[in-house]
Formats: sequence, C-alpha cells, structure tokens
Amino acid sequence: MYTRGSRLRFTAVSAMVTLALTGLSSACGHGSRGDDSGGPQRSSSSSATDDSRASTGGSGGDTPTPRSTSAASPSKPAPPLKDGTAVLISCATPDDPYATVEIRNPNGRDAVFTVKIDFKDKRGFTMIDTGNQVPVPAKDTKTYRVAMASTGRLEEIARCEVNPRATADR
Repeated sequence: MYTRGSRLRFTAVSAMVTLALTGLSSACGHGSRGDDSGGPQRSSSSSATDDSRASTGGSGGDTPTPRSTSAASPSKPAPPLKDGTAVLISCATPDDPYATVEIRNPNGRDAVFTVKIDFKDKRGFTMIDTGNQVPVPAKDTKTYRVAMASTGRLEEIARCEVNPRATADR
C-alpha cells in the first residue's frame, strides 16, 4: 500500500505538472494557435481583454510584428542661399517719410535678406544708413517700406541709394 500511494501521488503530480505546462505555454503564446492545437479554442465572440491578453507577449502565433522606425537618413544639406536683389521704388519725402524698396528672392525656399539704404543730402553725404532684415517667400518679391529716422532733417534728404544686392541671411 505504501508504494501504491507513492505511485498515485507521483502520477497525480506528473499530470498536474503536464497540464500546467501545456496550459501555460498556450496562454503565453508559446504553443501553436492553429485549430489543431489540442488546447482550448477561442470563440469568435471573445472579448477585447482576451485579445489584448493574447497579444501581450510571446514569440509565436499571431503576435504583431513591430513596425520598423527608420532613423533619420542622412540627406544632402540644403544648398546655400543666393543673394536677392533690391530696387528702390521711391525715396522718403516730407510728405511720405518712407523709402519703398522691392526685394526679390531667387531661391526655392523662404529667406531673410538684409537690405541697405543710404539717405543722402544735396552734397552726396550719407546722413543715415540703414540695414533692415526682410523676410521674402520663395521665388517671390516683397515690397518693403523703410521709415526715415525722425531726426527732424527730412527736408535735407535729397536722394536715397539702395544696395542692389540684398544679402541672404537665412
């Protein structure tokens, strides 16, 4: 009777271990998940929690494949910006204390240009010189008005000179 009890216990423990391991491997996604797996079958009315639990780990079955994230591939650096052109449309006067300039962007992308304007007196001396940064859209032209500084000497301005080269800054 002593050996029979030991054998019965050994058989019971072995059966439980086998069932536990078989059930564990199926639940964790290690076992086969086809119709012929011999394990418990999922019904078509399984809940969302069953689906999420089944896909949380393991390496077999229908575990989703992670999407590859491409690292930023080295690309060609943008070509350097070309300088634009600036044309004087009108000079400042006592009635309109602004010089109007037209800036042209020859680049295929937006850019900021520095436009230099000199306000000169009758003798040709520069009274005021300015450098203004003007953003211009790609392949476009922008009209920009430059305010004459309020020095009270607006009547002395005889002419304005614009540097025809609008330097590309960024």
